[in-house]
Amino acid sequence: MNKRETFRQTMQRRLQPLRRATYWPIWADVLTRLSVAFFLIAVVVMIHWFDRGGLRDTVDGQVSFGDVVYFTMISVTTTGFGDIVPVSDRSRLVEAVIVTPIRIAVLFIFVGTAYQFVLQRSWEKWRMAQIQAKLSNHLVVLGFGISGHEAVRELIARGTKASSIVVIDPNPEPIRRAEAMGCNVMQGDATRDENLVAVRIANASSILVSAGRDDASILIVLTSHHLAPHVPISVVIRSKDNELLARQAGATTVINPVSFTGLLLAGSAQGEHVSDYLTDLASVGGRVQLRERAVKAEELGSSLSNLASGGQGLRLYRAGKPYGFWEDEAKSLQHGDRIVEVIHSPSPESHTAEGATD
Repeated sequence: MNKRETFRQTMQRRLQPLRRATYWPIWADVLTRLSVAFFLIAVVVMIHWFDRGGLRDTVDGQVSFGDVVYFTMISVTTTGFGDIVPVSDRSRLVEAVIVTPIRIAVLFIFVGTAYQFVLQRSWEKWRMAQIQAKLSNHLVVLGFGISGHEAVRELIARGTKASSIVVIDPNPEPIRRAEAMGCNVMQGDATRDENLVAVRIANASSILVSAGRDDASILIVLTSHHLAPHVPISVVIRSKDNELLARQAGATTVINPVSFTGLLLAGSAQGEHVSDYLTDLASVGGRVQLRERAVKAEELGSSLSNLASGGQGLRLYRAGKPYGFWEDEAKSLQHGDRIVEVIHSPSPESHTAEGATD
């Protein structure tokens, strides 16, 4: 076992566990249980009040409403001091047939509430720790500001399961938003090795970085690339001067929202529909969608303009070098090629239904 693996295992033992939102919050479950318990107690109070003639108070001989409430509580909790007792046959039958099942139900509710608070929370932490220890082929989002939030929302709309996304952010509010979307979350500093090791970043399928500041984003890219040198990293950089630094730090894709906005503006000057089409390409809600994929076996030897998917091939990447659809290299696809194509996008309604199912 090398030193790096030893370090990672040490960090893994010290990690804070991931969180994931549950479909039924603990507070809502506890409130529901307590409401049912007190409703059942109220029912028993009503039964005892209407049947108070069959009860006898050995202290003063009078059974008041306060005595009924007192008798109900000591009966339900199985305390039983013997100062108030059922004396008629009907009262004893009521205690045996009605009150006793309610007493058992109330006890189960309180025991279940204790389980919810203690046992289930411990179980949930253990379960998430097991999930965390086996994370693989997941998507790690470092920074959950506007760009990170929109990226995750779009990914989920395109069919990515929220449970396969891990979000790290130092602020509690973004973490709450990510958790509400169903993502695995960790509040912490994404520049620290132990936090990235904790989410098994080396086993991730992709890393998205959007820290809000270029210096922080570049440092996160540098740390991520050091721990996961083979995982592709996409980063948002706002200053053109920092794009080269981000690539040198290990980013495989650098996105400059300012430059992209300029492209949209320039496109709109050339024609009013150009920017609409570009927005269509970028969003799952549009009629068309831009997609990158590996060449299929049945496409080997075919041209980029004759794809098995029925999409329109735009660009070919061979050994990391791009070729346009008009170039000779695009006339015969080879094993290992990457294709960028435009495909027809399903309707937004089908994406919404898909996301809801996931």
